[in-house]
This record gives sequence, structure tokens and C-alpha cells, in this order.
Amino acid sequence: MSQPSHSTRPAGGTAPGAVDERTARRVAEEARETEWRLPSFGKQLFMGDFRLDLVHPHPRPDEESRRTGEEFLARLREFCETKVDPLIIEREARIPDEVVKGLRELGAFGMKIPRRYGGLGLSQLYYGRALMLVGSVSPAIGALLSAHQSIGVPQPVKLFGTAEQKDTWLPRCVNEISAFLLTEPDVGSDPARLSATAVPDGDEYVLNGVKLWTTNGVVADLLVVMARVPRGDGHRGGISAFVVEADSPGITVENRNAFMGLRGIENGVTRFHDVRVPAANLIGSEGAGLKIALTTLNTGRLSLPALCAAAGKWSTKIAREWSRERVQWGRAIGEHEAIARKVAFVSATSYALEAMVDLSSQLADDERNDIRIEAALAKLWGSEMACRIADELMQLRGGRGYETAESLAARGERGVPVEQYARDLRINRIFEGSTEIMHLLIAREAVDTHLSVAGDIIDPEASPAQKARAAARAGNFYARWLPTLVTGPGQRPGSYAQFGPLAKHLRYVERTSRKLARATFYAAGRWQGELERRQGFLGRMVDIGAELFAMSAVCVRAYADATNGAMFGLNGHDPGPSALRLADAFCRQARVRIDELFRGLWRNTDVLDRKLARQVLDGDFVWQEDGVLDPSIPGPWIAHAEPGASQRENVHRTIG
Repeated sequence: MSQPSHSTRPAGGTAPGAVDERTARRVAEEARETEWRLPSFGKQLFMGDFRLDLVHPHPRPDEESRRTGEEFLARLREFCETKVDPLIIEREARIPDEVVKGLRELGAFGMKIPRRYGGLGLSQLYYGRALMLVGSVSPAIGALLSAHQSIGVPQPVKLFGTAEQKDTWLPRCVNEISAFLLTEPDVGSDPARLSATAVPDGDEYVLNGVKLWTTNGVVADLLVVMARVPRGDGHRGGISAFVVEADSPGITVENRNAFMGLRGIENGVTRFHDVRVPAANLIGSEGAGLKIALTTLNTGRLSLPALCAAAGKWSTKIAREWSRERVQWGRAIGEHEAIARKVAFVSATSYALEAMVDLSSQLADDERNDIRIEAALAKLWGSEMACRIADELMQLRGGRGYETAESLAARGERGVPVEQYARDLRINRIFEGSTEIMHLLIAREAVDTHLSVAGDIIDPEASPAQKARAAARAGNFYARWLPTLVTGPGQRPGSYAQFGPLAKHLRYVERTSRKLARATFYAAGRWQGELERRQGFLGRMVDIGAELFAMSAVCVRAYADATNGAMFGLNGHDPGPSALRLADAFCRQARVRIDELFRGLWRNTDVLDRKLARQVLDGDFVWQEDGVLDPSIPGPWIAHAEPGASQRENVHRTIG
């Protein structure tokens, strides 16, 4: 058999590391799911069309899903209370094998796998609640379970696998751990530069390359690997997805990475050298790998905001208890306005985090809506706000917030792990699409309608005839659409009256949705093709949409809680009318943030900042760095990752 060439280049002869900007954008665009077959609350919100009917009445789980989910949550709660010691995980930077085995016996690795394959078949809603529960005890366990089920082997096989692949892999995933391998040392959010290759050889593919930040990769039994198949006779080529046995000859886990937080996470660097993979292990078709990855993430992204919601709920508890206990100047600190503002922010935002995750999850379960924007907004907003909550909680706790739980306990106080939570939560602003990438991803989806009707107008490669047709098409569309942005229910005092004290906030959401759509239209006309480079504007636009979605989720959730009882009667607590007060407080806080974001759309230093950044990069201010020493360990900024046999010890281990 012929040996694969390590110098294989993608179609067109361009080396992965040298693709130009246009090629990179084309690859990313081709991976998008371009059709909108189902309605989308988020998409319409950005278009100035507040479709409250898509989220109200708040969807609820059916009785079977509720019963199954609550029974599992009860077992999981007991396990976490009696078998998991988060201090051991933090101290030893590893989840004990006994804990992993116990989770396996509970069925926690098969929560999202259908029952016909041996899994629990939990709904997305209850899967999220389970992650909230384990994440409140140990975020590292939450990462282990979510990486396996949200982006590991089960989800892409369930969505895109053949019947034979489902029968083969899904029963194994109930008991085995899987990992998702896309990122490379020099490839993050720009997949066009992917260099790992999968060269066809008879009935097999031969994998070569290096993958970085492989969550679960150190202990995984199965891997989903993204690699580039060269175009050739009978092969379409392109980035493709493969299921790979983790103990295959030629696979070496060269390093177990250590991080600021999530100390128990099993994340590594994995090298593939002439790894032979059966053609039957290809998921979907050649070239479909990125589309599979992005589609998987449409729902998979909801795992991270679920973990963020857990942190918010725990933070609310600590803020409440501490702010009543700690006395300064003759009063509990929670009675001082400076602290009261923090307590109010933590409590109200925590409720919004939970409302956004639960609503998005239930919409995913109903399968009547396209939730790609809602899930992305939940991930973006949830990760940002959870970090703000952690920061405020640390400030509220003062020096005790900065002190480790074990140190607090050693001197006789309650060991509250605020500093650990702050460290653990920080990665969520980077995981599965950084905040900056999420801004661009959501913005692209939000302006999809505009590009569909007018894209050729600003496309430099479009012919005059194409531009003329696009102009006519755009004229017809905007003649119908723009008048809808002038007035709406948000300007009528009696609109949404059934929501009582929350009606005014829904009227604000409706008005502001139209205002946002008008601002986007104006920006598109002003900057045209340059709009995609106005990332400051796009980021603020998306942040406004995220706040509006959060307000909507809070209002429909509070109304449901107040009128129909709590969706989750944990510990026997029923929010009742108090949910309306909490929702009102959140909406008032969100409106202040939204107003500031609107001012920032047009009054900002974005152009100055870009110019200054170029000057910094050019070394104009290198004198500013004088007088300090750089304590960094010497080495290249990006590790050399040429394909080839590993020279390192294999640190992969299997949990029996």
C-alpha cells in the first residue's frame, strides 16, 4: 500500500497556513446552515419583528420527560452530595476514577443518547438541569459530561450518522468517554487553515496532524476528528469528520494541559501519525465536517450557559447569606447601597441566566423553531454575565473572596470557593467560540436577510447585471419592510396587558427591536461592504439583541412562574408573584445597559482604537515597555506542529 504524503495541500494548491482572507471567509460561509426552514425568535428580533407568540406561553416539558428528568436529577443529586468531594478535584487537579465510574453507572454519559441505544434519552431541558446540578459541585465534572455529549461523538453521530454508525457508536458512548478534536496549534476560529490530513488509501483514510486543547482527549475512548481530505479521483475532498478509536496505533497524547481554572479537566495535545481509520468511520460525506461541527454546536452550545446559570444560582445564595451575616458600621452590609446594588445585580441576572437557558432548551426540545441564534446568544450573554457575577461576588466577599476555600476552612471559617468559581468561569468566554467570534457569528446570522436580498450589490466579484438584479430585488424588499419599523404594539399603552407590571418591559422590547433594525439598516447603507469590518458596531448590535432576548425570556418565565407555578419545584419553593418583582428588577437593569449600548453605536473610539493598535503593533510605543522584566518562559509563540512520529511519552490513560 502506498504511504500518504505529508505535504498534501487542499484543493487549489494553497497551503493551509497561507490562505488569503477571501478564501478563509468562503470556507466559513460554505459551512453555514443557509436555510431557515423553521421560524426563529432571535432572527425576527434582529429584523424588528417581535414574535412573542414563538416563546409565549412558555413551553413546558411533557409529563414523561418531566418524570424521567426529575427521577434522574434526584439520583444525580444524591450521588453528588455523597460521592463527590470538590476539594479533592481542586487539590489533585483530577476527577477521581471512582467518581467517573459512578457517573457511568448512573447513566450520566448517556443522558442525551436515545433509550433505544441504551441511553437515558433526557430532553435538552433536563440535560441542562443535570449539568447545572453537577456544575454547581464541580465545574470540571460539568465540562467532562458536556464535552462528551454536546460536541463529542454522540451528538454528530445522532444527527448525521448512518443507521449502522448509530448502532455501532451510540451504545458505546453510554459507557465510554469521547472528545472533539478540531483546534490545532495554529488554527482556532479560522478553519480554512486546518492542516491535519486524512488521505484516502483503499478502504481507509490515513490521518496525520496535531490537535490542541482536546477536552477529554487525555481519557477519551473515542474521538471525533476534523481533518482535510485532499481532492482526487472519486473524492470530493474538504474538511471531514471521522470517528477514531483513541487507542489506535499512531495516536499519542503528548501533554496534559494545565489551566487557570477547571483544574480537573482532561485536556491535552494529541498527535496523529499515519493513523489508519476505516472509511466506514467517516461521518456524513467528505467536505461536510465543518457543517457537521457548526450544526452540532447549534444546540451543543447550550451546555455552557447551563453551567453559567448554575454559578449564578450558587452566587445568589452566597450573596444573600453573606450580606446578611457580615455587619459593618452597625448594619448588615447588604443594607448599604454599594453592596445592595451588587446583591440586586447578582440575583436578577441569575434569574435571567436560568430563564434564557431553560427557554432555549425547551425550544430545542419542541423542534418547532430554529434556535441557532438563541443558543448562540445564550452562550455569549451567559458567559459574559456569569463572569461579571463572579467578579461582583468576589468584591462583595472582599478578602475572603480572594482566599481559597481550603485556606478559609483551615482558619475556622466556611470554605466558600469564590476565587475558584471566578477562575473556572473565565474559560466560558473562550470555549466553543470566543466572545469576539460569537459577536461576528451572530451578526452574520442577524443580517442574513439583508445579504440574501442585496448581497450582490456589495460583492466586488458580481457582474453589473447581477448588481442590477440585486438592486431591484432589494428595492422591492425594503419598500415592504421599512414601513413595518415605524410603529408597532410597543407604542400602544395597553399592549401585553396580561403581563401586568412586566407589560411595559415587553413594549420596550418591541420598540427597541424595531430601533435596532433601523440602526442596522442605516449602518448597512452607510458602510455597505465595510460593515463586516466594523466589529465594534456589530458587537454592540449583538449585545443589544442579547439583552432583548434575555428580557423576553425573563418576562415569559416570570409570568409562567407566577400564574402556573414553578417549572422546577426544587426544595419545595414556589416563586409565585415574587418572580414578577425579580423580573421587573432585571428588565430595569437591562434597559440601562441597552441605552448605553445604543449610545455606543455612534459615539465611540473604534476608528481611533484601530489606528492606535496598528501603531502599537508597528512598535511606535515600544519605549512604554521599558523598566520591567518579562517573566515568560522562553519558547516560540506557537509550537511547531509538523506531522510526523511523536517524540513524547503517551500520557493517554483509560478509566476502566
